Amino acid sequence: MGDTASNRHEWVGRVVSNKMQKTVVVAVDRVVAHPMYKKVLRRVTKLKAHDERSECKVGDQVRMIETRPLSKEKHWRVVEILKRG
Repeated sequence: MGDTASNRHEWVGRVVSNKMQKTVVVAVDRVVAHPMYKKVLRRVTKLKAHDERSECKVGDQVRMIETRPLSKEKHWRVVEILKRG
């Protein structure tokens, strides 16, 4: 009935802040081409993700999955910590 794991977006990013309770801010780097000039640009998107056990530290590389809205800006959940910072 609801979302299955197959159609949810999954991103890997770097934790830049863990000062909130059960929430981390994750910076996701993307590489995009300029629409007209085709120059390759690096874009950084900051997302808030739910960290249930508050185990993420600044600098960690984490994998996130899209989830239902948990708050006004939080729509992602940390699935696993890939690499410690």
